[in-house]
Amino acid sequence: MLSEAIEFLPLPSHKNLDTENKMFTGIVQGTANIVRIIEKENFRTHVIKLEEDLVSDLKTGASIAHNGCCLTVTEINGQEISFDLMQETLQVTNLGDLKLGSSVNIERAACFGDEIGGHQMSGHILFTAQVTDVIKTDNNCQIWFEIPQQFKKYVFSKGYIGIDGISLTIGDVKETKFNVNLIPETLQRTNIATREPGDRINIEIDPQTQAIVETVERVLASRIAE
Repeated sequence: MLSEAIEFLPLPSHKNLDTENKMFTGIVQGTANIVRIIEKENFRTHVIKLEEDLVSDLKTGASIAHNGCCLTVTEINGQEISFDLMQETLQVTNLGDLKLGSSVNIERAACFGDEIGGHQMSGHILFTAQVTDVIKTDNNCQIWFEIPQQFKKYVFSKGYIGIDGISLTIGDVKETKFNVNLIPETLQRTNIATREPGDRINIEIDPQTQAIVETVERVLASRIAE
């Protein structure tokens, strides 16, 4: 039954590779600290300080992922870059939890022809997960996360997942929990080394995984209804 359903799956769209669309690779380029937060009614502007190499050729209107969430540059003042966050972004992602001095993972939008070292990501956060356990050894770090029940269908061993903007491979999966194993390079380059149980983490599901799961569900549902 499932094999027959897969024959009806649409081919993956490659529109995100177009220069008019924003795409990220999940290869975090570094971290940046929040240096200023301006609160308004149902609205926030926050300012980060970027390393000099990440400011090169940066213009207002450009897209930069903060912990995996795509934000638009609104003002550039040397190395201090401003972004506006709507109420929806503050509620759905962990960007609403940020304070002065908080560190965020940073990735500038990929350009056509760039190497995709991780996996294709849109910068649209689907939900947040909670860190439940951090297991550290000399050369490895394993982190367990718990996700909402309705999203566990997208999470399976060896699948791709975006965690605070980092492209990672899922390790073990147990009901609504899963883990990832982190190498020293990832721990050094990103803010994930600072995560502790109880922290809220941005999650982006691999778009192709989401499309396949939802298409198979629709096809099977329609056949059962026949």
